[in-house]
Amino acid sequence: MDNSPAIAQADASLPNYTPENTPPVDSTEKRIGTDFDSRMMLRCLELARRALGRTSPNPLVGAVIVKDGEIIGEGFHPRAGEPHAEVFALKAADDRARGATIYVSLEPCNHYGRTPPCSEGLIEAGVAKVVVGMVDPNPLVAGGGIARLRAAGIEVLVGVEESACRQLNEAFVHRILHKRPLGILKYAMTLDGKIATTSGHSAWVTSQESRSEVHQLRAACDAIIVGGNTVRQDNPYLTSHQLGAHNPLRVVMSRHLDLPENAHLWQTTDAPTLVLTQKGANPDFQELLLKQGVEVVELTSLTPDKAMAYLYERGFCSVLWECGGTLAASAIAQGAIQKVLAFIAPKIIGGSIAPTPVGDLGFTTMTEALSLERVRWRVVGSDCLVEGYFPQKVNSQ
Repeated sequence: MDNSPAIAQADASLPNYTPENTPPVDSTEKRIGTDFDSRMMLRCLELARRALGRTSPNPLVGAVIVKDGEIIGEGFHPRAGEPHAEVFALKAADDRARGATIYVSLEPCNHYGRTPPCSEGLIEAGVAKVVVGMVDPNPLVAGGGIARLRAAGIEVLVGVEESACRQLNEAFVHRILHKRPLGILKYAMTLDGKIATTSGHSAWVTSQESRSEVHQLRAACDAIIVGGNTVRQDNPYLTSHQLGAHNPLRVVMSRHLDLPENAHLWQTTDAPTLVLTQKGANPDFQELLLKQGVEVVELTSLTPDKAMAYLYERGFCSVLWECGGTLAASAIAQGAIQKVLAFIAPKIIGGSIAPTPVGDLGFTTMTEALSLERVRWRVVGSDCLVEGYFPQKVNSQ
């Protein structure tokens, strides 16, 4: 049912994109809950996705209230500072929530932030049971909401469709654990590993279906990073190309600001642009950018790691790197990238000096190669999409 304000406002405008439509099933994972529980939790995730790209630094959360086998209230968290999913669902259910079961994809909060704690709202509403997809890794919650509900005599079931819930909020989880946004390297290359011809021409490497998927991926991210060479060579728009959809912050990294005066990225009507540069770089060009509504930030050291630290402080969860090989290599070497999405087209263009997705990492033996984990692949149009993750260490700070 769609009588929640947080449902009505998003139906027409937001993409129903999930980079991981079908999370891998671990056959060794213990099944939690019934088939009905799973269906309701998947509905929570469907609702949560309607706010893709809009909730950072908060997670994506959906909630469904059920009574006598019927859905009586639904909701999702639309953006930071607005009520949480449970609030919208409770408002839709009204008095019928008493004695009902609520499904929520992330543990209800138990602290006062920009909104009151959802755990207290559920207790006050008189729900009989709470089914939770995953425990919130945020130290301010981290089991506290579940404990509060149980202390109030409410039955709590935890871990229904947990893998899918964690997959949807992988960027939020990474931000909490590592104090950095999740870095995603996306590139399109030919079968022989080229991202452009020897002349630099790159339109188009992949199929329309792959490009459409990239547009949806952008809509789900907080920011996109490119280097100055990409601006000079490709003059990209870096938007989601979808009417009413979220457009991420477009970020250009350039030490010297030796950039064209006329570029699509300087047109900020549809999407904002941020230029990261070094202190004192090209003041005249900075003034030109500022007059066009482009934000300019000077960093003492312009590196991928410093850029990600800055974007973390701005509250971002996910950053998409659509840069060239030189910047990509630097970002990988500095640990700014955790996930790789490689679109591979069944084309061969050759060229010994044609650019490749990742520049020099200094490796001389195959044993030094970086191996991805949790690798999956699927066909997109005529192309193949390979997805995987670099091994990560938890930040102990």
